[in-house]
Amino acid sequence: LPSLPSIQIRYLQGGPGRGVMLKKIHICLCFFFVSGILYEISLLSGCFSYVPMSKHFLTPEQVLNLGKSIIFLETTERLEPPPLVSCSVESAARIYQDRPIILFMKGLTNEMALDMNSSYAAFSLLSSMKNVFIFPLQMETVFQETPLLQWYNQVKQEKNWVHVSSDASRLALIWKYGGIYMDTDVISIRPIPEESFLAAQKSRFSSNGIFGFPAHHKFIWDCMENFVLKYNGNIWGNQGPFLMTRMLKTICNLTDFKGTEDHSCQNISFLNPQRFYPIPYPAWGRYYQVWDKSPNFNHSYALHLWNFMNHNRKAVVAGSNTLAEKLYKAYCPTTYEDLIKNANNTITKPYLPALHQPVF
Repeated sequence: LPSLPSIQIRYLQGGPGRGVMLKKIHICLCFFFVSGILYEISLLSGCFSYVPMSKHFLTPEQVLNLGKSIIFLETTERLEPPPLVSCSVESAARIYQDRPIILFMKGLTNEMALDMNSSYAAFSLLSSMKNVFIFPLQMETVFQETPLLQWYNQVKQEKNWVHVSSDASRLALIWKYGGIYMDTDVISIRPIPEESFLAAQKSRFSSNGIFGFPAHHKFIWDCMENFVLKYNGNIWGNQGPFLMTRMLKTICNLTDFKGTEDHSCQNISFLNPQRFYPIPYPAWGRYYQVWDKSPNFNHSYALHLWNFMNHNRKAVVAGSNTLAEKLYKAYCPTTYEDLIKNANNTITKPYLPALHQPVF
């Protein structure tokens, strides 16, 4: 047998051992490269399945950069999503199967491993869905390279902070990455065909509970600048629906809606209230009532359940036959089965979401 030094010399000189080693390294690199390509394709096409735990190796930026994300925010410290939040995320995951669905949670940290084996029922449920991702909401990172960073460093934790920080975060995320933002009490029922849109709560007034734009759209940048310029945390909704409305009025001549038509201005669609608010806020309780004949919502893309108005903590109850129960069964059946039908007392937990109070 050759001595150890002679083996080392032969390897360094390009002997057969080196060739075998280089071939193995080449094969490994090709394997990882192809695996990465297939994984990204699977997120966009739904053609491949994968183990949900593998999602934990992706960063928020990697998922957001896939494009066309549906984004939800939780700006309280709560870690267990209530049934309505779970229903909102699940319904979006079912309607937009070829798009990443992201739930950002302020109470979550990078050290927490909340997955399909979590003791939180909703986390286990949502983590099992291949296109759902749950990430910590790190606001200082979100606001980097936007007009909101300096504001954030100066005004932290003041009155209405849960709501105001949510208003700011959704603008920054959509500006940076594009996609659709939705409040966590919005149940998706069919795809939104528009890319650049605002949702009318009523004629001449925009909500900010759901909107969509491509990355780096000028309208969103202008909204962030106006957010800082006109900031007043003591006025409810000043950085939310009032912001969207006053910025839209600077570029569009808003008129009343007639029928179910949408309006369009400067390549931005201003969608009819029927698209998301077919039941207006004064009648929000009708979602929790039994209807003789349930509405078909043929003109709607999603339904806003006005959870901020739900001061009496009305909840979906199995067997109640309310409109909300029927919506859960149809659009978030896993949430209904796991968190409503088969859970004890889960539905009665108090829930005060980071959502805007409707304008009266």
